[in-house]
Amino acid sequence: MTTSGIAGGIPAGLQDADDATYARVTRRLIPFLCLCFVIAFLDRVNVSFAKLQMLEDLQFSETIYGLGAGIFFVAYFLFEVPSNLIMHRVGARRWIARIMITWALLTAAMAFVRGETAFYFVRFLLGAAEAGFFPGIILYLTYWYPARRRSRITALFMTAIPIAGVLGGLISGWILEFMNGLQGLAGWQWLFLVEALPSLLIGISVLFYLEDGIAEARWLTVAQKQLLQRRIDAESQEKSHHSIGSAFRHPLVWLLALVYFGSSMGQYGFGFWLPSIIRATGVSSTLEIGLLSAIPYAFGIAAMLLVGRSSDRTGERRWHYGLSALAAAAGLVGAVVWRDSTAAALVALTVASMGLQCLAPVFWTLPTGLLGGVAAAAGIAVINAIGNLAGFVSPYLMGWIKDTTGTTAVGMFVIAGFLLLAGVLVVIGVRPDSTPHR
Repeated sequence: MTTSGIAGGIPAGLQDADDATYARVTRRLIPFLCLCFVIAFLDRVNVSFAKLQMLEDLQFSETIYGLGAGIFFVAYFLFEVPSNLIMHRVGARRWIARIMITWALLTAAMAFVRGETAFYFVRFLLGAAEAGFFPGIILYLTYWYPARRRSRITALFMTAIPIAGVLGGLISGWILEFMNGLQGLAGWQWLFLVEALPSLLIGISVLFYLEDGIAEARWLTVAQKQLLQRRIDAESQEKSHHSIGSAFRHPLVWLLALVYFGSSMGQYGFGFWLPSIIRATGVSSTLEIGLLSAIPYAFGIAAMLLVGRSSDRTGERRWHYGLSALAAAAGLVGAVVWRDSTAAALVALTVASMGLQCLAPVFWTLPTGLLGGVAAAAGIAVINAIGNLAGFVSPYLMGWIKDTTGTTAVGMFVIAGFLLLAGVLVVIGVRPDSTPHR
């Protein structure tokens, strides 16, 4: 059997076998991994909805909120690379389960925060607990899928972000509105308690559902396992398999880390401040804010899937990324310009969401198409860790600017600038021949 399919040249008869096998893998893995990521992202940004009540109850300033929201990512940065290397050694099943169970317990602990120091401390521990989850899943997908299939698969997996945005808006708004005061607890406390439970249950189920790789998959035939492994082995020969240190020295790793920092500035600025931006347009009901917050994420799902499919079909990555970054930046600027109109601002926020959701699926085809083995584990983690430092900078910067100026407008302009920078760096800095696919 030829392995030319890695370059797109599989004969028609063998292509059918390939497609059927990968369809089976996708049906087995992607819905479950997507569910895990939905829960992860909910627990990461539910503080943005809790903020609507929490700041008044605990007498926190916007700067305190921004620092607490962002300090999660300091721990995330510190523990990201070690976490991914541990997963590469001990296997995805046990490590992903450990991550999910520990962050569930810490999310529940957020309900009992009473002061500024405790807020910072629990958010830091939450970041340490979750470190390695996302890059671990990205690495895990490279164990199953070759690069030419990965943008669409990553897009399917990352629909979890807008899905979490839709569900988070609906569920969080309902909890804040109708559970406030129940059993003597505030709505924001119930928010953390209720949304921690799915993480705990799904985390336990990971131990029974996931396999560490192709060889352990009892739901595949021997022939299917051999087919999948041949595809991975053939592509693996084209990648760099160097030491951990070489991943840190690779110039493209650092360029992509800077790109991911820019896009993450937009992602987290949007995610942590969307409810507040909507409230600033004149919406006062927490339930209505939750419902309106779901709309931009719903449109983001469709955009992500369409752009991911187009990028895989054409093999083009740079302009798919660059134009998505431009749309995201334009949407954020539009939300500022039309902030006096809820409808107009919501349209702009929807454009921003569509652009933002398209970035990551295209982006992650770049490092995963270049690196393999322990270099992939380290390189992906380095890129994600540095990029996610924006998760600290973005909310803290926005909070400080809001306290200083009384508006989020300046912060949105700064974040739009970072998105434009990320788009330009990919278009001009990532050559068409930098990876197996453009």
